[in-house]
Amino acid sequence: MRLLLIRHGQTPDNVLGQLGTARPGPGLTELGMRQAAGLPRALRDEQIDAIYASTLLRTQLTAEPLALDRGFDIEVRDGLHEISAGALEARSDRQAVRTYIETAFAWAAGDLDVAMPGGADGHEFFGRYNADLAAIAASGAQTAAVVSHGAAIRVWVAAHAINVERSFPAGHELANTGVVVVDGSFESGWMLTQWAGTPLGGPELADAAAPDPTGETLSEARADSE
Repeated sequence: MRLLLIRHGQTPDNVLGQLGTARPGPGLTELGMRQAAGLPRALRDEQIDAIYASTLLRTQLTAEPLALDRGFDIEVRDGLHEISAGALEARSDRQAVRTYIETAFAWAAGDLDVAMPGGADGHEFFGRYNADLAAIAASGAQTAAVVSHGAAIRVWVAAHAINVERSFPAGHELANTGVVVVDGSFESGWMLTQWAGTPLGGPELADAAAPDPTGETLSEARADSE
């Protein structure tokens, strides 16, 4: 099947550069609403059989215009939510961001035992995320739009795309409403076929001035704060 893994629209946490992963989380900014409104036009030529979102409010608000356009209900899945920041929640300092990004991408590299400070480890993340994607794959849908979160999408793709180096997602940002397309299955493997580093509605919907910690590359997270 084909999975369109879509990052949610911009949130107030993104603008502030904060690690915001707690439920239900904030809604979208005015820019985020415009980004969400651009999804139906941007995906006009894409066959979509079902639309999914996480339990965090921002993904459901992002999916709403697309669901209305296609006449679908949004199916909310618990396992699709963002990688929990644990004790790092609401922090925006470089040390917290570095710890969050390095921990998450350690899971992508296969070190599932390392845990987020005050939070879960890689076994928990992949267990819940894969369980929901497996259920989506078993639903009979040929193409599913899955509105999820930047770090979760990048780490999952790093661990599961069989045609790119595991380091690829760590070195490439995923903008708000950027889309990652993978084709395949858990049995045959997933092939990365598209990586959109700009919003689906076009670069005019990007806000370069808004710092987003989960959008940083791993090398940026490791850079000295000076």
